[in-house]
Formats: sequence, structure tokens, C-alpha cells
Amino acid sequence: MRHVTKKPIKQERWQTKISGGNFVDKLYAYRNLHAHALFSSLGRLVASRFSSAMTIVVLAIAISLASGFYILVANLQQLAGNLEASNQISLFIKDEISEVRANKFADSIRKNPDIQAVKLITKEQALAEFQLYSGFGDAVKALEKNPLPVVIQVLPKNSLENEQALAVLLDDFERAAEVDFAQMDMQWVKRVQSIMEVARRGVILLSLLLGTGVLFITANTIRLELYKRRDEVVIAKLVGATNGFIHRPFLYSGFWIGFFSGVTAWFIVTTIMLILKQPVETLSRLYDDGFHIVFLGFTETLALLFISSVLGVVGSWIVLHFQLRQLKPE
Repeated sequence: MRHVTKKPIKQERWQTKISGGNFVDKLYAYRNLHAHALFSSLGRLVASRFSSAMTIVVLAIAISLASGFYILVANLQQLAGNLEASNQISLFIKDEISEVRANKFADSIRKNPDIQAVKLITKEQALAEFQLYSGFGDAVKALEKNPLPVVIQVLPKNSLENEQALAVLLDDFERAAEVDFAQMDMQWVKRVQSIMEVARRGVILLSLLLGTGVLFITANTIRLELYKRRDEVVIAKLVGATNGFIHRPFLYSGFWIGFFSGVTAWFIVTTIMLILKQPVETLSRLYDDGFHIVFLGFTETLALLFISSVLGVVGSWIVLHFQLRQLKPE
């Protein structure tokens, strides 16, 4: 009888030198641990609805104040953009310059990349407007000659942002051979620039202040949760649990608190803007202005949720980093 040598069965998987399976198994286990921590922390928040809701509402009010001031500045910037149309340079053309030459001069100005719009007002148009709005129509008709000059209205680009460039542009116009004199209210530009800069810095400072408050409130909430689960944490340390394993559910609790606070803050800000939308736009129409309230856009909403979630996680990590050192198995 022929002796048959059995060949060893080839293993389907290569085991790693580290106990616990291959890399894919460890990746699945890592995913499952995080998924369990994510949803178990959500379950704990739901279980303590009242205290969780109180914390989330307080954080949402702080976040909505920061985001509300941000959207207020965004609307002010839109309003400043509408006011920019009135911040134009008026070029009064010399009386001896013909309208044909004035039109050529206006065309040359339009080619300037720093210019947004150019409008030429002829002598006849200027006289008609003066008769219509001044109330001296009959007196003007008695004049033998039209005394009003040709005017070119020039609207620079970004005129509320670069005062020095505006001054240079105004000086160039004044030195032009066709221009008698150029007029622009630089003081008005300085005031608007100063107001907008104060508003922007105020939003940054307020956001930093309220963000710090969110960090401390979240940290205190996680500290109380850690105190309630002190025995559980001590037992986990006794059986050899790592700090990362202990941190995980608390960090996810901070994430959920920050995320739900951001969602609630978004609803608060949006509701306030909807309440103000109709009266503000009605007031805008009374002044023949096309002002419309700006809401938080898609990108800004994502940024709000991301920042609030990160603040929740960071606040949790800060308190865990210091508190877990004091929890030692006896």
C-alpha cells in the first residue's frame, strides 16, 4: 500500500506577529469601538434629557450671539456696498471742452481696470435735472446760456477698502487736461472704513470670548459626567484600559453637545433673521434701495457646525487630560 504524504493546508490569512489578527480585523475592531462610543454617548445624552437640553440651550445662546454678530456685519457690508454707489467721483469738465471730446475722455476712463462704472451727464441733462429738482425751473428758463458744465461720474471699484488708491485716482483725474476740478468726499470714506473695521474686530473679539465660554461650559459638563462615572473609570483602569479607551466616550459626548448646540444656534439666528426680514425690506423699499437681508449660507452653516463640534471636543479633552491623572486605582 502506497504511503501518501499529506501536505499542510495553506492558511487563508497571514497572522501578524502582534496578537489579535491582521490589519483588516484591527481596522474593523477600531471602527466598531468608535461606533459604539459614538452612539452610546448619544444614548447617555438622550437618557438625561433635561440636563443635556439645559447645557445645549446655554451653549446655543452663546454660539448664536457670535454668529448673529457675524451675520449682522455681513449685512452691514452689503449695506456699505449699496452706499458705495453714492461714493462716486464727480469730474467737472472745462467749459471749452466739447461733448465729443468729453465722451472720448469718458471712454478712456472706462478702460481703467480700477473703475467700475462711468456715466457722462451732458449740459442739457444737467439743466433738466436742475429744473426738475431745484424748484427754480422758471428762473433757469430766463437764462440765455446754460451755465452748467458736462459732468462725468466715476464709480471706483472697492472704493470702501483702499483709501490710498482712491486718493491717487482722484489726483490723476484732477491733473487731466479736460477736468476743471474733481470732487469726492474722502472724509465719508474714512468714516465708513472705520465703522466696518470696528465691526469686524468686534465680531472677532466677541467670537473668541464666547468660544472660550463654550469651552469652559463643555469642560464643566464633561467633568460632572466624569464624576458620575468615576467608579466605572477606576474599574476600567484596574483591568488595564488605556487612556484613549477611557477618553473616547467622553470626547464623543463633547462632540454631540457641540454639534446639537451649533444646530440650535443656527435655528435661533435664522428665526431672528426671518422675524426681521419683512420690516427691514419694507424700510428699504421706502428709501428706494435694493437691500435684502443676508442669511447664513451653506458654507457658513457647515463652518458653524464644525466649529461648535470642535469646541465641544476640545473642551472635553482639556478636562479629561487633567482629571484622569487624579483618578488612580487605590
